[in-house]
Order: sequence, then structure tokens, then C-alpha cells
Amino acid sequence: MSKILIIAEHDGSILNSSTAKTVACAATIEGAEIDIAVLASTAGPVAAQAAELESVTRVLILERPENEQAIAAILAPQIAALAGGYSHIFGPSTTFGKDLMPHVAALLSVNQVSDIMAVESSHTFKRPIYAGSAVATVEAPGDSVVVGTVRIASYGAANGGNSAAIESADVSADLPSHTRILEVQSGVSDRPDLQTAAKVVAGGRALGSEEGFDLIYRLADKLAAGVGASRAAVDAGYVPNEMQIGQTGKIIAPDLYIAIGISGAIQHITGIKDAGTIVAINKDEEAPIFEIADIGLVSDLFNTLPELIEAL
Repeated sequence: MSKILIIAEHDGSILNSSTAKTVACAATIEGAEIDIAVLASTAGPVAAQAAELESVTRVLILERPENEQAIAAILAPQIAALAGGYSHIFGPSTTFGKDLMPHVAALLSVNQVSDIMAVESSHTFKRPIYAGSAVATVEAPGDSVVVGTVRIASYGAANGGNSAAIESADVSADLPSHTRILEVQSGVSDRPDLQTAAKVVAGGRALGSEEGFDLIYRLADKLAAGVGASRAAVDAGYVPNEMQIGQTGKIIAPDLYIAIGISGAIQHITGIKDAGTIVAINKDEEAPIFEIADIGLVSDLFNTLPELIEAL
């Protein structure tokens, strides 16, 4: 039997869908017994949501004032103290998980298995390498705990309808004080979250300016879609870093992905190749994005987008 602990990602009140996708991955391990740990200052609402996920046996609550913010240096010692008896400790391969799980692996003196996209056995996994152009099969030592992150674009969310037990966990861990959050700045938007949106519209450097991205926003609003960007557009200052899609940005798997003015470098393709339908609009007919697009239009975006927006 594999006893698995999953670290919940949340904002203090809502459980992130990445947790349900991590559960779906863990459930493919033979004999999996899955617990979810919710670390928060007030964990009740999030724990109730976690308890509804299919395949979850138990939800453990770790409530401390220090857990108000998701600071890896604060959370990791608590997780390491809770790790005894577990064969696997998983987190999502999101910004949250990529920050937290290496801390946990270091405290437990094991190597991390990153971006798990398929489970071969309890200690053997597949993960993408070389910007997703190849897939490696990796095997963790059978006599040590497996600490890993799950590529959430490779899994659907676990179903609801469960009623797992919710228990308080008491761990003894010395928490460092050298790291703290001074201020949180975040944009306010009515658009769907980029990593969970069913439809995403993304723009590249061809938009030419921050003002040029207004076309992307207008099209996204017509489609009720999330908005993303290539690294080139982010580096040029057209949009904030949180909108970046790709190897060094966010990995997404929407039902519909529309790439506008994006050439399709391999680093960008890594972030979108799990999308259901990919639509590309680019005036360069040799752009690599057309090699993976389901629908491609060779056209000047500044002519096409206003017509498309008007038609919608």
C-alpha cells in the first residue's frame, strides 16, 4: 500500500483546482491511500472542500497564525514533521508547489521528482525534459519517501461527492523567522484564472505595445476566456509576468487555446501542448506555431482581430 500526503494549494478560503488534479495523479498509484494536508491560519472552509474530493481518505488540518501566507520556509518544516509514515508527498507543479516542494525534499534529504505526467508504478514516473521535447522515465529509490510535483496539465480534476474525515494534526516544528511577506500586490480581474480557464486567448510580441494588447483583452471578454502571453511579450513590458505561458511561465491545458502573434518557440509550446484545440493567427506562414495548431490562419492580426471581435 502507498500512503500519500498531498499538500493543498489554496488562498485561505477556496481550494485551488490544482489540488484536485494532484489527487487524480496520486489515485493512479496502486493501493493508494490519500491524505490531504491543509496548512492555514483558519483551515475549516478549505478542508471541507478537500474532503469532498474522490479517493481522499482523510484531511489533516495544521492551523497556526504563521500559516496565514503560503511561505515555503514556514510551511516546509511542518510538512517534513508530518511526513513520518508516508511513502509519497505530492504537491502541484504550480508556482506554489515549485516553491514549496523543493524545501520539503531538502529537509527530508531526498531528490525531488518534478512534473510527474504519468505514473508507471509506485516509484516510477514519466516527466517531460528538454522543454517538453522528450519524455523521461525516472525511478525513485524504493526505500525512501517520494517527494514530487504533479504536472497538472496532464490530469483532469478528481470528482467530488466524497466525505472524507477531517482531523486536526499536531506537529512540533521550529519555524524560521527570517522570511516574511511585507506586501502582496495582485491585479483584480473578472476574467477566468489563466491556469484553470477552459478558454485562453494569448498574445505575443507582434502586438507591438501594451496598448496593442487591448485587442487580446477585447477578444477574451467576448469569449469569457483567460488571457495569457508569450515570454517575448512579457519581456517587452506589454503585460505582467503573471500572464506568461510556457516553460518558464504557466503550464496550461484549456479546451481552447488561441495564440495570436505568437511564433511558437519550443519553450512556449511546452506550456500549451496539452490544450484541447489550438488556434493560431500569425502573418508568418512559416511560424512554428502552425505545426501544432489544429486551426491556423495566416493573416495580419490587426486586420483579423477587429473583424473577429465584431463578428462575435
